[in-house]
Amino acid sequence: MRPENNPVGQNSRSFIETARRAQIVASAIEVIAEHGFAGASLARIAEHAGISKGVISYHFTGKDELMEEVVSQVYADTVRYILARMEGQETATALLRTQIIAGAQHMREHRAQVKALGEIFSNLRLPDGRPRYGVAASEELFQSLEHIYRLGQQSGEFRPFDVRVMAVSHLAAMDNMFAYWSAHPEHDLEAHARELADLFEHAVGARKTRS
Repeated sequence: MRPENNPVGQNSRSFIETARRAQIVASAIEVIAEHGFAGASLARIAEHAGISKGVISYHFTGKDELMEEVVSQVYADTVRYILARMEGQETATALLRTQIIAGAQHMREHRAQVKALGEIFSNLRLPDGRPRYGVAASEELFQSLEHIYRLGQQSGEFRPFDVRVMAVSHLAAMDNMFAYWSAHPEHDLEAHARELADLFEHAVGARKTRS
């Protein structure tokens, strides 16, 4: 047994635990995408990961917490990808288009994640029966989109409008884009994203600057 004040031991445990949690989340995504939310039991996820159900229970208090971690990790990965492509963009118009198009580019390579998120959003409930991921859970996303729209208004690129209305419409359009692609895998997701970027660019009265 390592001494509690051994920093090497602490770092090693932290790395191992982080890797194990990531493994469980990755297996959960694949199982949800294949079997749906109801079919994604902890036993089935454990079998997919090649571990015992007890290992999952060690890292997560139950299925709900694991589902929340799936959402958290998928969103974190997506945000990192989009922000990396936003870096260096000098106009609000370019930021707007990049947010939409880069999001589609990332998710095109992660179809199982799209399907898993759809299943979780539709089925995960709070104790009182309300959806865990309803409109209230999107506040941070609304605010980030508002920032882009407000920046465009301040620079004179965008016309005056209610940034909250535009942010809500923007997020709904992207959610439905991914839902449609999930149901119709033959659909050209990136072409859809470009059309969507055109739509919002025209809606806000932005100058025509294609990324």
